[in-house]
Amino acid sequence: MTQEKTNPGLFKRNPPIAGEAEAIEAAKNGDPDAFSKLYALHKRRVYTLCLRMLGNVSEAEDMTQEAFLHLFRKLGSFRGESAFSTWLHRLTVNLVLMHLRKKGLNLVSLEETISPSEEDAPKRDFGSRDPMLAGSVDRVALERAVASLPPGYRMVFVLHDVEGFEHNEIATMLDCSTGNSKSQLHKARLKLRELLRLQSQGAEPTSPSTATAASSPKEALA
Repeated sequence: MTQEKTNPGLFKRNPPIAGEAEAIEAAKNGDPDAFSKLYALHKRRVYTLCLRMLGNVSEAEDMTQEAFLHLFRKLGSFRGESAFSTWLHRLTVNLVLMHLRKKGLNLVSLEETISPSEEDAPKRDFGSRDPMLAGSVDRVALERAVASLPPGYRMVFVLHDVEGFEHNEIATMLDCSTGNSKSQLHKARLKLRELLRLQSQGAEPTSPSTATAASSPKEALA
């Protein structure tokens, strides 16, 4: 039997939630209390995802409401082929991307690769795991650093390292090449390291944060 591939990203996914499966089935049958339970279970993570992608509190609140309105209409199409949170997050990502396209914003840089002369450019696969960001990173510091990233960098970092999408999936979502996705992720990680270094020296970026302290480094941004 073929074993399902897991994403070796920086951050853990939440385990299945007790009572979620029953709430999904009841909500599909029109139970408003069951849908309210799904909302209560997932609203914080959906909002956090929207805020990370948009970098704007008001827009994140609006898109969170839009995501759950869309969920109400689309819940019947959920077949359980993936975790419900994964399905809901993909739905949310697509809504946010549509919102950004309607605003006429470029989602990624047009740069395809990193210049070989770029300072600190490591000789490794751009899309691989970055050990420099996998150690003891404070949750609050990391949230602030992610919020301070340029929009294109932040988008790819959130999709790949937080949400666990593969580069080919991100390329399809953002209408760019796989190489561009890897390049943006690499640049995002370099920028994050710089921002975290500045924060450790007391020069914290002035960006909104929704985080609280993580109980362990691996749970940062989870």
